[in-house]
Amino acid sequence: MIDPLERWREYGEKPDYAGLLTFSGMPYTQDPAELAGVDIAIVGAPTDDLVSDRPGTRFGPRGIRAASCPHGPHLEAGIDGMEVLKVVDFGDAPVLPADAVRTHAAIEATVGQVVDAGALPIILGGDHSIAEPDIRAIATRRGGPVGLIHFDTHTDTGKEVFGVELSHGSIMYRLVEQGHVDPKRYVQIGLRGYWPGETEFSWQHERGITSMFMHDVREVGIRSVVERAVAIVGGGPVFLSVDVDVLDPVYVPGTGTPEPGGMTSIDLLWACREICSRVDLVGMDVVEVIPTGVGSADITCLVADRIVREVITGVALKRTSGS
Repeated sequence: MIDPLERWREYGEKPDYAGLLTFSGMPYTQDPAELAGVDIAIVGAPTDDLVSDRPGTRFGPRGIRAASCPHGPHLEAGIDGMEVLKVVDFGDAPVLPADAVRTHAAIEATVGQVVDAGALPIILGGDHSIAEPDIRAIATRRGGPVGLIHFDTHTDTGKEVFGVELSHGSIMYRLVEQGHVDPKRYVQIGLRGYWPGETEFSWQHERGITSMFMHDVREVGIRSVVERAVAIVGGGPVFLSVDVDVLDPVYVPGTGTPEPGGMTSIDLLWACREICSRVDLVGMDVVEVIPTGVGSADITCLVADRIVREVITGVALKRTSGS
C-alpha cells in the first residue's frame, strides 16, 4: 500500500496540489488483499458513454480527488471521520471507452472486491449509469435487494431514453426490475423540471416508490424530508446515490443536465451526513460531476468531495455512537 503523505511527515502538512493524487491523501492500493481491515474504500468509475446531454463526467473521479485535501476534524460534528475509520483509495475500475457493457462489468467486479473484503464502497462517478453495477455488486453479495435514497433532479426510471435501454436515465428502472432495489424502500429527493412524465411516474406509483419533489423540500424543509426518508428505508441495508444536479446550478456549474431551482449545498451536505449517521449504509456513489477548473478552485468537484466527506463523517458518527 502506498502512503501519499510519507514524504511530508517530517516537514508537516502536505499542500493540496502536491504529491500522489488520491482521495484526501489516503493510502492507495489496487490489491484486494490489502483491503483487509479497511472500513471504507474509494473507487473511481471514470465513464460517461451513456449520457444523454453534455459529456465530461469521465474526468469526475480525477477532478474530485484533485479537489480533496488532507483530512481534519469536522468543525460542526466534532469528529475526524478519517481518524475514526480506516479509509483507502482503491483506484479506478478498469473502464473501457465506448464499451459500456464491459465497463459496467469492470465496475461491478471492482466494487465487488471491496464488498468481499468487508469494506464499504464509495464510488466516484462518472455518469449515473454506474449506479447499476455499484448496487448490483452489493445486492448480489448480500443475497437480496437494498433500500435506496436517491438525490437527483431526475428519477432515472425511464424504460428507455432516446430509444436506448442502457442509459444514465434508465438505471433505476433496471435496478428495480432486476430485483436489486426494493421499491418500497426507495426514496427520491429533489425532483424538479420537465422529465420524466406520466408513464414513468405511474410505473413508480404501482411499485410503491416514494418521490419527494423540490417543492416538498422547499415547503417542509430538509430535516422533515430526511426524517421521512430514513423512516421509509427502515433498518435494512441502504445505498445512497447522489447526482450532483440535485443542487441548483449555482453550486454545480459542471454537470451534464443542470436544472435551475435546486437544493443548496448546505442542505445536501447536512442531509448526507445525517442519513449516513442513522441508516445501515452499505455503499454510496456521487455522480454526474464534470470538472470545470483546477483543483480546489473547481466548485463542482469541491462540493462532490465534501459530499463524500460528509458521508464518511456520518458513518464515523454512527460507529462512535455504537448504533
